[in-house]
Amino acid sequence: MNPIFIDKIEILKLYKRVDTHTHKGIQGHALIIGGSYGKIGAVCLSSKAALKSGCGLVTAFIPKCGYEIVQISIPEVMVLTDVQEKFISNITFDIKPQAIGIGPGIGQEVATQTAFHEFLKTNKTPLVIDADALNILSQNKSWLSLLHPKTIITPHPKELERLIGKWNSEPEKIEKTITFSKQYHLIIVMKGAPTHIIDGDTIYENTTGNAALATAGSGDVLTGMITSLLAQSYEPINAAILGVYLHGLTADIALPETGYQSFVASDVIANIGKAFLSLENKD
Repeated sequence: MNPIFIDKIEILKLYKRVDTHTHKGIQGHALIIGGSYGKIGAVCLSSKAALKSGCGLVTAFIPKCGYEIVQISIPEVMVLTDVQEKFISNITFDIKPQAIGIGPGIGQEVATQTAFHEFLKTNKTPLVIDADALNILSQNKSWLSLLHPKTIITPHPKELERLIGKWNSEPEKIEKTITFSKQYHLIIVMKGAPTHIIDGDTIYENTTGNAALATAGSGDVLTGMITSLLAQSYEPINAAILGVYLHGLTADIALPETGYQSFVASDVIANIGKAFLSLENKD
């Protein structure tokens, strides 16, 4: 159970520089599905993070109450709305994204749970699942069989516990997560200090990040980043590894200016560019 440490040397093995002749149509289209009344900010954070991570196009699918919020706060993001005002009830769209992130701010309304189930039954697009979408799965574990191999899930400790059950030690947590990953063929981003990524028997341990990331919305940003990389044709495990590394690196870059207390999720987004630039730096 010795982990592979995710450092700059490992990241540079999988990082793909942007083609100087590229255009938005081939930089990937990410779809972020989520939001509910009072939680539209989660989708805003995920969508903006997806854009700032290099995706050519980003669309948000949200309930109607969030339409003006997303359009005004992130003009670069396209918006599709559900028929319901305050929550998602029917996930339908006529676009063809290369990757989908689902769960930020989505809530657990009964209609939302039904819509999520119907979506999983027909979805064939690479997927990142987070937040309340994970909590819905933990209440309906038979739905896990609907997930395609190498689907990425990004639970924080409590969400992970709801999925795999309680543990008494860190080794037991890792072992149970490995078993769960192998049973359902999932890539599991175990958010924590440090964050681990489990892909079957293979364990990756991130080396970036600090306590500043313990702030509201940080996970929503990570979902957007990983979804963006997935849409840019990174293999799922590489999208998860690179997303987690860059996410942590933003906090390391920002910390001297913000301190731990004043760092917020938007600071992650504001420093994604500097994190990417550090990969271009040959030092």
